[in-house]
Amino acid sequence: MEQAAFTGYQPVNNIKVYYEFYPHQTSDYTFVLLHGFLSSTFTYRHLISLLRNDYQVLSIDLPPFGKSEKCHRYVYSYKNLAETVIKLTESLGLKKMTFIGHSMGGQIVLNILHMMPEIADKAILLCSSAYLKRSKFPLIITSYLPYFHRFVKYYFARTGVRKNLQDALYNHSIINEEMINGYLQPFLQDEIFIALTRMIRDREGDLPGEVLKKIKTPCLLIWGDHDKSMPLKVGEQLNKDLINSELIVLKESGHALPEERPFEVFEYIKNFLESYQTAAE
Repeated sequence: MEQAAFTGYQPVNNIKVYYEFYPHQTSDYTFVLLHGFLSSTFTYRHLISLLRNDYQVLSIDLPPFGKSEKCHRYVYSYKNLAETVIKLTESLGLKKMTFIGHSMGGQIVLNILHMMPEIADKAILLCSSAYLKRSKFPLIITSYLPYFHRFVKYYFARTGVRKNLQDALYNHSIINEEMINGYLQPFLQDEIFIALTRMIRDREGDLPGEVLKKIKTPCLLIWGDHDKSMPLKVGEQLNKDLINSELIVLKESGHALPEERPFEVFEYIKNFLESYQTAAE
């Protein structure tokens, strides 16, 4: 019997963070889910329904996305987002954790593992962001112009949610109104674009190879062979740089694996956990 989810806001690190917590009657082992850029906990809805049968699940809206606060004073760097996630897990009293990060969320997971190696037993990286550089200096300077957020809004309006989903998915037939509305909802207010403007300035580059090589946490990398956002060669290089990792490639899959392949992802996660449990016995 599933327990009711707890949803709400927690003030941590000078910002209100929206989260969904799914407790479990017998297990205190927790999966912490971190979504990608322009996404939210919505992207994990299918995977959550599978994970919560056997584990506790914490899904977080990373500021400024989803329902989390959009604050122009908050520093939207990966390091600060990682610190925010760490403080949220501490405030909830979570101990035994595995982190799951999709796209940008994967890069934040890697930052967490670098900053606090003992926080997690394992990590799962789904088409993780890796090796991206910081925004170019002219763009950072331009972002200080008054009303620059309107240009950001105009750019995303031109691209459109449906086009972004088509780029992220190999199987376009699964795109429906529920999916489009779920991704569109957080972008109906101007506050998100003001926060994204700040993120252009704050976001540092992804962790370099020499730092990745120091991460010892066991990591399962799952990639789509048709990923346009983070091509498979990125996953192959990440698998080389992480000294304790394994790479799984899903055929006929794009970037949005939690949408496109939740059942396969869940099975690989279970096998990954069980393999370490068996080795420990």
